This record gives sequence, structure tokens and C-alpha cells, in this order.
Amino acid sequence: MSDSHPTPPEDLPSDVVETLDDCSPEVLRQIATYAEDLAESREEEDRAGEESDEDTVDEEVDDLPEGVPSRATLTIKEINDNRYYYWQWREGDQVKSKYKGPVNPNE
Repeated sequence: MSDSHPTPPEDLPSDVVETLDDCSPEVLRQIATYAEDLAESREEEDRAGEESDEDTVDEEVDDLPEGVPSRATLTIKEINDNRYYYWQWREGDQVKSKYKGPVNPNE
């Protein structure tokens, strides 16, 4: 192992660098795991928000399936070049989805 101290990224806030410098290797590994999980969670939220904003179907819905709240919106997701309807809603910090069916059932 090298005795050299790694150089932090330039855009990392100095208070974060100072806090990390004071942490043990075990705590640093826990922080790394948490930071990865947090980044993935935020990326998922961003993707869900983009999908929801771009592909929201504007129609009045009378028959919601069991477990889908009335505030849910109908969204379209493209998977493997096929388009599908999904019910989507928020529960706390999470975006929940429930499959409805293909956009064009004849394809």
C-alpha cells in the first residue's frame, strides 16, 4: 500500500473533505456504501419523474385496480421497443408503479 493520501475531487466541499479525513476506514466504507445507495435512489427518482412528466396520459380514470390510490397517474413506459401503461404514484420518497397493459394490445 502507498503512504500517499488521495486527492479529493476539486468540486467536493471542503467541510465534507475535512469530515471524511477524520473518519476511520470502517466508517469511510459505510459512508461509501450509503453514498452509492443514495445516488442510485436519487437517479431512480429523477428517471421516474422524467418518465412521469413526459409520458403521463391525460384521461379521467374511473376503474382503478386494487392497491392503486386515486392520486395515481397513468404513464407510458417503453421497454424493448414496446410501450406499456403503468399506474404510478408516490408513497413518501418512493415512486410506486403497477402494470396496466400494452398501449396497443394488437401489437
